[in-house]
Amino acid sequence: MATKGADTAAENKADVRTDARAALEGTRIKWDDTSMKSSYANVCNVTSTREEVVLLFGMNQAWNRGQKEVTIHLTDRIVVSPYAAKRLSMLLQGVVSEYEKRFGTLNIDMPGGGDRK
Repeated sequence: MATKGADTAAENKADVRTDARAALEGTRIKWDDTSMKSSYANVCNVTSTREEVVLLFGMNQAWNRGQKEVTIHLTDRIVVSPYAAKRLSMLLQGVVSEYEKRFGTLNIDMPGGGDRK
């Protein structure tokens, strides 16, 4: 009898997972951009803790090479969970792969920060 109860519990858990998956697949996402702002950044840095990943974006406006000190004007900080950071990483990898298929490999090791000419 204990086996039958365990089988029923397992079936119930499977049903809940199936119902949750079906609900998500049927969910329509509506993007509301009424409060969105656009920013340009040519510098990005990332830090993290166990609970969050922090992305810092800003501008390097130093035009002269060989400066001993460069100030980066930070404009935006985005804080995400590690799970959201992993999904973002996967999305960005896909976008960069598609870009390189169309326009050629991006060499980020070249002098000048890797900007294409």
